Amino acid sequence: MPSPAPILAAIDRQVPMPLKQLVAEAPLNRLFAKAIAEGEFDDFEGRRVRLEINGGQPGATIGFWAGRLRVVDGPGEATIRGSLIAFKTLAERRQDPDQLFFQRRLIIEGDTELGLGLKNLLDSLEWDLSPRRVLFP
Repeated sequence: MPSPAPILAAIDRQVPMPLKQLVAEAPLNRLFAKAIAEGEFDDFEGRRVRLEINGGQPGATIGFWAGRLRVVDGPGEATIRGSLIAFKTLAERRQDPDQLFFQRRLIIEGDTELGLGLKNLLDSLEWDLSPRRVLFP
């Protein structure tokens, strides 16, 4: 089966940043609301991490400002790169995140301390990716 990455990249290039922010920020902040309220993301204040599918597109840069996760334009201080399948595996928690990095299915570039800090935080949190939890307040 061919990779959906080229199609996703073409769509990604056509979607304006304000629409990406509108679609992604509210679900991200709902997903991690408890951790944000408990100050778990405070160490990431003003920092940016880019998540990229192999090849650079599609990708998203996520930052944390004023108690909210935000989708921003531009590069991150750290980049976590991998295949769509590796990110899906990570999000669904079907495999230990450290294994994905040791197997080089996910790679951290740039500020590796920042990237590892985020990976460790996400690994320590409980989250529910069910559409009802993520999409609806």
